[in-house]
Amino acid sequence: MLPDEPRQSTDRSPEGGPPGCYRHPQTATGISCTRCERPICPRCMVGAAVGFQCPECVGGGHAGTRRATTRFGGALTVDGGVVTRALVGINIVVWVLAAYVLNPRLGEVWSLASAGRAHPGGPYGVADGPAQWYRLLTATFLHLQWWHVGLNMLVLLWLGPPLEEALGRLRYLALYLLAGLGGSTFAFLVAGDWMNSVGASGAVFGLIGATIVMQLRNRGPLAPAVAFLVFNLVVTFSRQNIDWRAHIGGLVVGGLVALGLMYAPRERRGAVQALTVVGAVAVEAAMLLSGMALYGA
Repeated sequence: MLPDEPRQSTDRSPEGGPPGCYRHPQTATGISCTRCERPICPRCMVGAAVGFQCPECVGGGHAGTRRATTRFGGALTVDGGVVTRALVGINIVVWVLAAYVLNPRLGEVWSLASAGRAHPGGPYGVADGPAQWYRLLTATFLHLQWWHVGLNMLVLLWLGPPLEEALGRLRYLALYLLAGLGGSTFAFLVAGDWMNSVGASGAVFGLIGATIVMQLRNRGPLAPAVAFLVFNLVVTFSRQNIDWRAHIGGLVVGGLVALGLMYAPRERRGAVQALTVVGAVAVEAAMLLSGMALYGA
């Protein structure tokens, strides 16, 4: 039997005694690596499922192990909905703060508000410059009515987990944020001279677009996702006080980002997906700067 706690010998091994460690020849040892069978001393041995291994065999074993990934390159996780639930939690917390605790201050500071230079007191909000551009993101987490946050979060809980499981947490979060920012920047480009908008609808529409792309990629049923999109577009254009610009911007950006993430060739997946994210950021920056040229100082 192997000793439970092998002790390092302080004496030189007598001739014919235990061999020396392959890394520390002056240290005699009776322990061998279970893979390569080279003698290893307590300073070098690494515990394994059976016996001990040397550092080289441990390193080689890890290097030869491929990390399991989803179909689109994300890391496999036991829980495929943790990011979705975190996003829902953040939206609900912000709604409670805006509606009941910091009302009306948080709504005024976080909304996608903008007034161009042609208006008295303008430029204001996003049009006022980089110090106010944070509104493009904060507005996507801001809701002021319970029914608004409730509807958006129900759709997010329905569409989010399958996309998160397919893409992996990081890619899914990037998709959500880019879709939300796409809706905000497109709304600012079209209506930044006078606007005030809130809600996660741009990001949610981005998930609808991504769901359609995923069904195309997986050759799954398209009818439910397309019908849901058509229904939401009808509601968007048939009711007042709904920012259709944020919906359309989020839908287009979310769909395009999903195309890049899901159709990236396996041999160049990382590079194509990274370029997709960078390209989406560049498009959103171009819309923001174009809006500033139209309405800003």
